Amino acid sequence: MLFDLPLSELREYKPDRDEPADFDAFWAATLADARSHQLAATFEPVDAGFATVDVWDVTFAGFGGQPIKGWFLAPHDVAASPFVREGRLPCVVEYIGYGGGRGRPLDWLAAPSAGHAHLVMDVRGQGSTWRAGDTPDPDADATGGQFPGYATRGITAPQTYYYRRLMTDAVRAVEAARANPLVDPARVAVNGGSQGGGLALAVAGLVPDLMLVLPDVPFMCHWRRATQITDEDPYHEIVRYCKVHRDRADDVFRTLSYFDGVNFAARAKAPALFSVALMDAVCPPSTVFAAYNHYAGPKEIEVYPFNGHEQGESIQIELKFRHLASVARP
Repeated sequence: MLFDLPLSELREYKPDRDEPADFDAFWAATLADARSHQLAATFEPVDAGFATVDVWDVTFAGFGGQPIKGWFLAPHDVAASPFVREGRLPCVVEYIGYGGGRGRPLDWLAAPSAGHAHLVMDVRGQGSTWRAGDTPDPDADATGGQFPGYATRGITAPQTYYYRRLMTDAVRAVEAARANPLVDPARVAVNGGSQGGGLALAVAGLVPDLMLVLPDVPFMCHWRRATQITDEDPYHEIVRYCKVHRDRADDVFRTLSYFDGVNFAARAKAPALFSVALMDAVCPPSTVFAAYNHYAGPKEIEVYPFNGHEQGESIQIELKFRHLASVARP
């Protein structure tokens, strides 16, 4: 059902941002620490049985220098891509939804089939809900306890919060993609849905020179409102944590302010194509529009009035590849 604001109000919905004074300093220090470790990006060829796409098993250093897995795929005949420039390709860096992992190369054939390189980042500590993953989360901190899931892991302080590690991994994934000799560093896009869309927004706010940002129904936006208007996880994990830890609610929302897509959106300059679904109870429309309306770069949003969290599915994918083609062609 339509449970959120009317579309006319959503298009104007631009709430005040809850931003800590040291937001930029926090992220500058976090990324500087990550970059103090060698990126050490490796690409090991994998025989995945494909005739038209080549595959590599990726490892690079993410948060704390910890190894993050991924896949890298590219057209087998790079020269035949309509997007090749001086032997290099544009690259789509892909972030995965909540609970999923990198899965198998077969899951990621669209971008290389369209002529792009594609780096798929595995999700630390996830990958046992709907698609398998291969990356542990060695810094998991449960000192303050956590509700089952990932949204409250280490939530009592921004330094220990799970998404500090994951967002740092996401920035380093862009750097790993740019380290591959097949990739044109000036033509890197970030893409993802739900949690992946939230990660794409975070990277858009932290990496200044992306080609394109493609966040579908992004999670991690306007946290406080989300916890007030939906009973769906992952946001409801926050509610149930605060229900038990009544004395920690202020600390929880202070932590979340460092990881709010609304604050990253206000710093993002790359062109963006969002999607939103008006019956989405997982990532409510007003939370998506809060990020979209604060987004500082050129932007468009595709609205699906009768869809839930699945949003536009294949229709949205086609739209995204049209946008990619328009900006990536030499």
